[in-house]
Amino acid sequence: METVVGVTLDHYNRRADAFWEGTRGHDVMQNIAALLRHIRGAAPFTLLDFGCGPGRDLKVFAELGHVAIGLDGAERFAEMARIHSGCEVWRQDFLALDLPQGHFDGIFANASLFHVPSRELPRVLRQLHDALKPEGVLFSSIPHGANQEGWSDGRYGVFHAPESWRAFGLAAGFVEIEHYYRPSGAPPGAQPWLASVWRRG
Repeated sequence: METVVGVTLDHYNRRADAFWEGTRGHDVMQNIAALLRHIRGAAPFTLLDFGCGPGRDLKVFAELGHVAIGLDGAERFAEMARIHSGCEVWRQDFLALDLPQGHFDGIFANASLFHVPSRELPRVLRQLHDALKPEGVLFSSIPHGANQEGWSDGRYGVFHAPESWRAFGLAAGFVEIEHYYRPSGAPPGAQPWLASVWRRG
C-alpha cells in the first residue's frame, strides 16, 4: 500500500501545474448542486472537499458562503489549494486519514475515491461515514467500469462496476439517495463517470 500511495502522489506532485491547467475549466456544478440540495438544515454548511486537488471546487464552496475545508495527499495540490481558495487544507493521504467525528454536513469526493484500493475502501468509506454529522451527505464521482483495478498512467485506480460501488456504500452504513452518469446528455457509452449521493445511515 505504501507503493500505491507514494507513486500516485508523486505522479500528481510532478504534474500539478499541468493538472490545474487541464481541469480548472471543468464544470462540475451539477455535482456541487447534488451535494448541497440533499443536506438538511440551514446553510452555511461545514464541508470537506475530499481530494480537493488545486482547489477549484473548494473555492466555489467558499464563495457560496460555506465553511469549506480541503483535504489532499499531494503536497503541491495542498499548497495550490490554500493559495487559490483561501481555505484551510489538510494534507492527508487517503489511506492514513485523521478526521474529526461527526463534524461535516457534507463531504464532496469528486474524482478521488477511485484511487483507494478496493481492499482498503470499506475502511475509508467508514471513516468518511463517521466524519459526517447524523444524516450528513457524501457525494462521490468515480470513473466506472467492470471492476478493473491497477496502474494506469502512473496512478493507481479502481473502475468499479455500478453494482459493486453501491454494495461498498451500503456496507459502510450509507443510504443511497440518487445516482446519475456524466457528462449529462451524452449517450450511455459516452458517460464514463458515475456520480452518487449518499446519506449517513
